[in-house]
Amino acid sequence: MTAMAASGLRSRMESLDLLANNMANASTGGYKADREFYSLYTAPEAQDSGSSSTMPVVQQPWIDLSQGPITNTGNSLDVALSGQGFFSVAGPNGTLYTRNGGFHLAANGQLVTADGYSVRSVTGTPVTAQSSLPIDISQDGTLTQAGQPIGQLEIADFTSTAGLAKQGGNYFRQLDPTVKPAAPTGTTVEQGKLEASNTGTAESAVRLVTIMRQFEMLQKAVTIGNDMSKEAIEQVAKVGS
Repeated sequence: MTAMAASGLRSRMESLDLLANNMANASTGGYKADREFYSLYTAPEAQDSGSSSTMPVVQQPWIDLSQGPITNTGNSLDVALSGQGFFSVAGPNGTLYTRNGGFHLAANGQLVTADGYSVRSVTGTPVTAQSSLPIDISQDGTLTQAGQPIGQLEIADFTSTAGLAKQGGNYFRQLDPTVKPAAPTGTTVEQGKLEASNTGTAESAVRLVTIMRQFEMLQKAVTIGNDMSKEAIEQVAKVGS
């Protein structure tokens, strides 16, 4: 019982780490929450002996890519995706993907992220504009200035997101180079808006209370298990004397 409770405590601590990171990024634009998938672990020794004792573990974390709330900002260079997909940006070591469309124009005229990464167009080149002219962005991601198209945002989608991993709070990198991104269907680009984090503050608070209560219960189970073991040892000692 003590070992099983200790395993439960460890899985709760891992859940608490994920939840703390989610809560820290509750106000981060485009952030996608980390969730956990639980499983039961059975040691090889227990399998060989026919024992059915198992222990709870966090088998693996997964990324919740559900749509976050979209809010109006009034900034013409803020864009949000309604639907699946990611904005493609030129990272320091290759293409990165993000749902955070809080862009601005750099001194060289390139459209960049808050971290200075160039936003990619469908041709693979950086999106470049004139700072002196207003920019209009259509729902398919086409940018125009003075009625002339100047590029189209590259929106990438993946048939499977299992090969995506987080790099920093707002970026994703592709782990499997054989999986090629494609343009999403039914996704629209909304100018003057930003997608907020899909980490609900109220939901996180409820989950925090739940985890802490489970942690306290498991702590009591460990204490009870230790007391039972201590009592058993003392009783054996009395019989032996």
